[in-house]
Amino acid sequence: MATQLTSAGIQGHEVVSPNEWIASRKELLRKEKEFTKLRDELSRQRRDLPWEKVEKQYIFDGPNGRETLADLLDGKSQLLVYHFMFGPGWEEGCPSCSFVADHFDGSLVHLANRDVTLLVVSRAPLAQIEAFKKRMGWRFKWVSSFGNDFNRDYQVSFTKEEMAKRKVPYNYDTVEFGTEEGPGASVFYKNAGGDVFHTYSTYGRGLDILLGTYNVLDLMPKGRDEDGLIFSMAWVRHHDKYAQGYVVDPKAQYEPPKGAGSSCCSEGHHS
Repeated sequence: MATQLTSAGIQGHEVVSPNEWIASRKELLRKEKEFTKLRDELSRQRRDLPWEKVEKQYIFDGPNGRETLADLLDGKSQLLVYHFMFGPGWEEGCPSCSFVADHFDGSLVHLANRDVTLLVVSRAPLAQIEAFKKRMGWRFKWVSSFGNDFNRDYQVSFTKEEMAKRKVPYNYDTVEFGTEEGPGASVFYKNAGGDVFHTYSTYGRGLDILLGTYNVLDLMPKGRDEDGLIFSMAWVRHHDKYAQGYVVDPKAQYEPPKGAGSSCCSEGHHS
């Protein structure tokens, strides 16, 4: 017979016998297997997308000096670029992008041994980037696109005219956006002849796949526990800003980094 959990934990959740629990779990397992197969097929279709050749020459500023997009692959044939929201004059990088970036360092050695380079690009000048990177203790490579059109061409930086209209090109649509920088990820391939091709870009909730923390939270009884928040990532802080006894105010509006405009990440990365 089912009962209701009313002690510590989630109030009112159904509690059943072991046999009933196994039956429910097996039914969910059937759906999980269906989802896994569908995800594998979607990944195959992603790999089958046509490519576009990168014709424009982009020069980035980084720890190794000035480098082209082809240079950034660092001897690998595959490159993942995370477009980090950090613009010129911002006091610090976007908290939600920082949440994503916290997952990168541990993956670098594994990706490198699967012919993949992962790095981060922002429009902030290199000195800003290096100071913030040092503060956060990150090791991944991070370069500046301040002197080129890379961010604009991959639809993660917006003009003053677009911002004035509050309609910007983002996630393959024209949407309202509250700041001059947006998050995203782009994938590139370099062939044996040195030509570079753009194979994929994703934005918004397409970035979920990079967030191991969210995957863990999805396994938990409370899930992501974001219902009732002003925006989905309202609970996220830079990892050096979580204080003991940290409490989320569900009514608190997002406060953008100084110099970032009015509402960085007010929609979260998951709209």
